[in-house]
Amino acid sequence: MHRMTDDDRAPAPPSPLVGLLELEPHVEGGWFRETWRTTGTAAPDGYPGPRTYATGIYFLLHPGERSRWHRVRSDELWLWHRGGPLRLSLGGEGDTPSEPWDLVLGPSVESGEQPQLLVPAGTWQAAEPAGDEPVLVTCVVAPGFHYDDFTLEAAAHRK
Repeated sequence: MHRMTDDDRAPAPPSPLVGLLELEPHVEGGWFRETWRTTGTAAPDGYPGPRTYATGIYFLLHPGERSRWHRVRSDELWLWHRGGPLRLSLGGEGDTPSEPWDLVLGPSVESGEQPQLLVPAGTWQAAEPAGDEPVLVTCVVAPGFHYDDFTLEAAAHRK
């Protein structure tokens, strides 16, 4: 299956949601704003130091934008809010993403979409709109997100 690359179509102009939700560009692609971070912390096994219990962000992708291959040391729960469906590709837990399998986050449960999806800790993931509308989701990470626990794949483009 062909994977969309940044060359396949130019990104659409940002939707009004970027300003309304005070979103900023995300290093992996798309737009985000952290909306929640617990005040409590713990030192989970396998982490280099204490982490908040959980964090949450708004995350927005426009048609033509994608969340590049990355992985997070913690579980990540994706929750669909509005717009079109989102293709969430998972690529295993190896040193680099393996042959991806796709899941679809969206409102049409009757068509096989899911309103929430879990990416297990350490799993490579990438995302892109599966339609022609911007997609707004929330991502909840537990234990909480920390950039020390984030790996962005070195390759800028994948098919």
